[in-house]
Amino acid sequence: MQLTVRYFAGARAAAGRAEETAPAGRSLDELLDELTGRHGERLAMVLKAASFLVDGVACHDRQAPLPAGATVDVLPPFAGG
Repeated sequence: MQLTVRYFAGARAAAGRAEETAPAGRSLDELLDELTGRHGERLAMVLKAASFLVDGVACHDRQAPLPAGATVDVLPPFAGG
């Protein structure tokens, strides 16, 4: 069972891709540990400041299991004016 991780802006640059898949059933914190292991410290720094959506809804429980088929959006802080 898989889920999709989509990266935006600086997260995309740090991961070197727009999206990828990962196993479902783990928590967001466990997923972020895996992604850091895959992509290194540059992505880890972005993940520390990022917000996360699970199927379009802000993720407030980082320990809840992520369901199969879910989409996790990684949204780094955006600059704007």
